[in-house]
Amino acid sequence: MKSKAYSIIVFLLLTQFSWAQFTLSGKVINSENNLPVNEAEVYLETSGKMEVTNKKGEFTFTDLEEGDYAILIYSHEHEILETQIFVNQNTTQIYRLLPLSDQLSEVVISLRRDKIFSLRRLKPVEGTAIYAGKKTEVVLLDKVVGNIASNNARQIYSKVVGLNIYEDAAAGLQLNLGGRGLDPNRSQNFNTRQNGYDISADVIGYPESYYTPPPEALEEIQVLRGAASLQYGPQFGGLINFKFKEPNSKKKIELISRLGLGSFNKFSSFNSLSGTVGKLSYYTFYNYKGGKAYRPNSEYDSHNAFGHLGYEISDKTKLSFEYTFLDYLAQQPGGLSDKQFYDDPKFSNRERNWFAVNWNLFSAKLKHQFSHHTDFSFQVFGLKASRKALGFRENRVSIVDDEELPRELLVDEFQNWGIETRVLQHYDLFKILSIGLLGVKYYQAKNFQQQGAGPNGKEADFSFSNEEFSSYPRQSTFEFPNKNLAIFGENIINFTDKLSVTPGFRAEFINTQAIGEYKNIVTDLAGNVLLNETVPERREFDRSFLLLGLGTNYKINAKNELYANFSENYRSVTFNDIRVVNPSFQVDPNITDESGFTADFGVKGELNHKISYDVNVFGLDYSNRIGEILQEEKRVNASGELEETGKLIRFRGNVGDAFIYGLETFAEFDLKQLFSFPYENTTWTFFINNALTSSSYTATKSELDNIQGNRVEFIPSINLKTGTSFGYKNFAVGLQYTYLSSQYTDATNAEQDKTDVNSGITGEIPAYGIVDLSFSYVYKRFRLETGINNLLNESYFTRRATGYPGPGIIPSEPVSWYATLQIKI
Repeated sequence: MKSKAYSIIVFLLLTQFSWAQFTLSGKVINSENNLPVNEAEVYLETSGKMEVTNKKGEFTFTDLEEGDYAILIYSHEHEILETQIFVNQNTTQIYRLLPLSDQLSEVVISLRRDKIFSLRRLKPVEGTAIYAGKKTEVVLLDKVVGNIASNNARQIYSKVVGLNIYEDAAAGLQLNLGGRGLDPNRSQNFNTRQNGYDISADVIGYPESYYTPPPEALEEIQVLRGAASLQYGPQFGGLINFKFKEPNSKKKIELISRLGLGSFNKFSSFNSLSGTVGKLSYYTFYNYKGGKAYRPNSEYDSHNAFGHLGYEISDKTKLSFEYTFLDYLAQQPGGLSDKQFYDDPKFSNRERNWFAVNWNLFSAKLKHQFSHHTDFSFQVFGLKASRKALGFRENRVSIVDDEELPRELLVDEFQNWGIETRVLQHYDLFKILSIGLLGVKYYQAKNFQQQGAGPNGKEADFSFSNEEFSSYPRQSTFEFPNKNLAIFGENIINFTDKLSVTPGFRAEFINTQAIGEYKNIVTDLAGNVLLNETVPERREFDRSFLLLGLGTNYKINAKNELYANFSENYRSVTFNDIRVVNPSFQVDPNITDESGFTADFGVKGELNHKISYDVNVFGLDYSNRIGEILQEEKRVNASGELEETGKLIRFRGNVGDAFIYGLETFAEFDLKQLFSFPYENTTWTFFINNALTSSSYTATKSELDNIQGNRVEFIPSINLKTGTSFGYKNFAVGLQYTYLSSQYTDATNAEQDKTDVNSGITGEIPAYGIVDLSFSYVYKRFRLETGINNLLNESYFTRRATGYPGPGIIPSEPVSWYATLQIKI
């Protein structure tokens, strides 16, 4: 295995480059005034290359073989130009773009762009990244007709196939995405990035994302699955990258101010400034969210700010700096038992539970183009953050919360930094154009975690009370130093102008440590302390491994292609996951890492400018899958022996091997074109997004209960989202329907018991269907967005939490309205 890695690295580093002969350069101008068009995208569809025009409207493609090339030129303010050119020598061409008609409304123009770039797929090469042969989906935020002020993930990700979403965070303060059997909790199975750098708590030790950028600040959200491990880490889920809006290059200052109101006292304010002064560009915003969810004890208050400063040293060199700040405090109403949910989903008997997050992200990036053949990027990033959880979270959620009792307090502090550098090289291999990528990432973290008794009372007081409640059963203090070095590479090999193969690798070294101590406290049934000892612990775990992958693309024509990919995956167990003691579940002390692979085969493209589609089948194989089963709690007694307590809990460990497979389909129809709708100022589209997924445990760990043949948890067999959008002049309306069939929450496939009065942590999640209705209207500088979410007032839930914000069932929001007014200056 290691010899293969060395061979690939040597191949990418030592390949001799012999340059092709021909160059295609050009200038894009406005056909009416002959002025250059800046930032127009020029795309060679047959080769997958893309260039962006500079301030003079100029672009250059190098290393072109002799032949015909289909060219597509796109600019926001101009008509799209599609043409062809034959290249057999160095060629220079002028392209003239028609300005968009003033008669078209802003809504129609916006939806017109959707027709070409609706759910945009990432190009084979973008910047210093390779996406050829992968399943990619890009959400364009300014095209979403929905509740983006509250980060309604059901609407924002409606065209991303197969995502499973927890809908439990007030105003969308946290994003919970899963898919293909991955736990959605805080999107922990995805590598979450912002403008290309990590934003989760600790990529290696605690990959949960407590911070989510506000959609109002985003240009697009890139979702990459399949072979994502090669460039972005070993995880099964892939990549979610939040790309912020670029600074306005045509104004010195642009102000966008948005004010939002909604049900349950929701209030939001988003204000951004953007512009370019000479070679200096900037983008900054401040976002406030406050209000209450529909249940009692659920108020929240959030402050989020961001600043980007860019400097263009030259046409080939750019430097940028970014800082992100988030601080929020949320009261958590707690979870419900099944009976409590069906009696009254608004019920809450927890008024002392609080959750606080403070997030500080830093980044600096240098991009340099050594030549038309070589692109280089270097990025350094860091995080200083904390999350604090305080509350009464006993397994029996029906127990009355006594204000005199201590609350449990968990405090995590995260400090990490990393660097990532990439080199992208165009070269000629066997007289055919190839593109190679080589990158290195170093990551280092030192995190602190403390668990113990917090204060009694009701306030959001995040201070420990260890002396007053010295016999509190769950106490620990730990440091978690982590180090990670990764070398990765990919290479697009074009065998013909239609067929390309992209092999790749990722070599990882990970060092994880846990240094600290925990309390071992044993009591009898009357609560008398039989044993109270402090147990020191120091563990270190080194591992290194190699992941290999292969992607393939076959261009049927300029608009349609077949793709396939295979990639090995790996997910490490962290001491951070193991050490927290939870009354609702226990962790197997012998838990080990997961490994496996993902594979995709599909076809995607566009038919006659009327239908955009992506259809694929996938397979995902797990070895030693980490999951949960139901069993009686075991604890160490005063004699040092394990004994059962008689309380049913969820037990987390390597439950077995599993295989997940399915069919994912997406299609968007331009109904106006299909039915020759005659009115110029109208648009009418329809989309359907459906994932049919099956799964089973193929083997069971011998020391656990038999689960072989059971379905894998967090997988609805049917995951359907469909809807239509209609626009007339400056008015647009969108209607969406979402349906998920029932899904299990543990490997034992425990069925739901609606009469359960205890915990709410066991049982399946029933099927549900949701209807959302949204409107948008533009008048000069003003824009009004409004709508009704959960129009039919479906009573449902998407999560059974074993810890915070539960334990128990976390009900989703009933029918609610929202309205946002925007002014752009």
